Amino acid sequence: MTFLKTANFAFIFFILIAVNIIFFSTNKETKLYISINNDFTTDTILSGKQLAEIYCKICHQFPEPALLDKTTWIENVLPNMGLRMGIKIPDVNPFAGTPKEDLDLVKSLGIYPDKPIITQNQWAKIIQYYKDEAPNQPLEQKIESEKFNNLPLFKAEKVFINNKGFPRTSMLKYDVYTNLLYVGDASNLIYVLDNKMAVKKTWKMPSPAVDIDFPPNSSPRILTIGKFSPSDQKLGSLLYNNKSIQNLPRPVDFATADLNMDTKEDIVICGFGHNTGKLLWYDNFNTEKVHILKDLPGSRKVEIADLNNDNKLDIVVLMAQAFEQISVFYNKGNNTFEEKVVLEFPPVYGVSYFELVDFNNDGHKDILLTNGDNWDYSIIRKNYHGVRIYLNDGQNNFKKSFFYPLYGASKAVARDFDKDGDLDIAASAFYNDEDKPEQAFIYLKNDGEMNFKGYSTPEAASGKWLTMDVGDYDNDGDIDIFLGSYFHTFGEYFKQVSKGVSEFPQLLVLTNNLE
Repeated sequence: MTFLKTANFAFIFFILIAVNIIFFSTNKETKLYISINNDFTTDTILSGKQLAEIYCKICHQFPEPALLDKTTWIENVLPNMGLRMGIKIPDVNPFAGTPKEDLDLVKSLGIYPDKPIITQNQWAKIIQYYKDEAPNQPLEQKIESEKFNNLPLFKAEKVFINNKGFPRTSMLKYDVYTNLLYVGDASNLIYVLDNKMAVKKTWKMPSPAVDIDFPPNSSPRILTIGKFSPSDQKLGSLLYNNKSIQNLPRPVDFATADLNMDTKEDIVICGFGHNTGKLLWYDNFNTEKVHILKDLPGSRKVEIADLNNDNKLDIVVLMAQAFEQISVFYNKGNNTFEEKVVLEFPPVYGVSYFELVDFNNDGHKDILLTNGDNWDYSIIRKNYHGVRIYLNDGQNNFKKSFFYPLYGASKAVARDFDKDGDLDIAASAFYNDEDKPEQAFIYLKNDGEMNFKGYSTPEAASGKWLTMDVGDYDNDGDIDIFLGSYFHTFGEYFKQVSKGVSEFPQLLVLTNNLE
């Protein structure tokens, strides 16, 4: 799910004034020892590229100029980065738009330092470097001719819940035990639908529901986000068995397991946050026994699995915001974990979702990943948005083996939809592509050799699919697909109206007719 992020690239730049950095130049015979401090002696020594590499790598992977076009760099991204390095822009208040409840916290973080940590000359070199090297226009995706209007297996059906005309689906989760579909709405409601897509129950939540699970012989456990729009307020909560965990920093995902082998279930919560956030785990759901795995914003998705076969459960986490990566927290016992970053991406990639799944049947978990989160300072088409498979070499080193380009890719799940013995992929996109709106959903059929053919359906053009889940809701032995549409503003809604779209379902159900 996209959580309407804003880029947080320079989160810790304010510490740099007192930091000495050793930089090795591209000339191997010369080592430049650069001290970044108040006398700024490096103006005439380093190039714009060298300066960009020094400053950008402090917080995140270096973003190559080709990732964005000139206009987006110069007018959107770099001005914000300049503010985060103390570069003043006339008539621009860096705190404009910050909710008043967050203002004191944001100021205390030093995100926008009072004193510059880079000279105007150095900053001008960086700007010129991106201006010189970035493409004039965003680089286009190269998509082979696909059967976008000939989706095999599935029949599409639009679902309208209580005649709501403005879709704001925040969560979709199918309960295999009860055959019910739980639909979260940004109006703080959860609709419980039966397999005829009729509403059986409606629950009122304290804030929008974003995740839910279904423990046996117990009521569902529900995660609410607090504020859907970017915020540092800790208003999220986990509700379970008439109990709750409160004051969570915009939580978006959770997973449960017995992490410390004490026979009691523990919980890991992704506190996505905004400028601040935390990845947390609670021993036996006990708020007195909370452990911080990562004290940074952006934790998006978590899975728990024993990746190194040591009989201890490890934690695998997708991080977004500026810190785009997948990390494995290896369980060392005694409530301790050791982090290893296994995949890392530039800060504009927009990673959005992952699954652990064994694609090649070698007994090792591979990674299915989507990147397409575009709610930042660079809302343009990005040719690197899409669906990726990273194969595990058996030592938890992951190498990309497949990429399917998909603007705004928000989620992908791997299942054997056609029951031919291999894993196919269902992928959704939270993006308006005016040329090919049906690409908001893609079904990737596996030919058995890890070659995938893409299909879609015209009905996919009727929504912005933020959420997706799968399950056999009609009990016929095959796997169906559910898509949930979300419009954040009326502007997005009326844009669709202006393009001739007349129906706006909350859900699109793709019924598998294989059996």
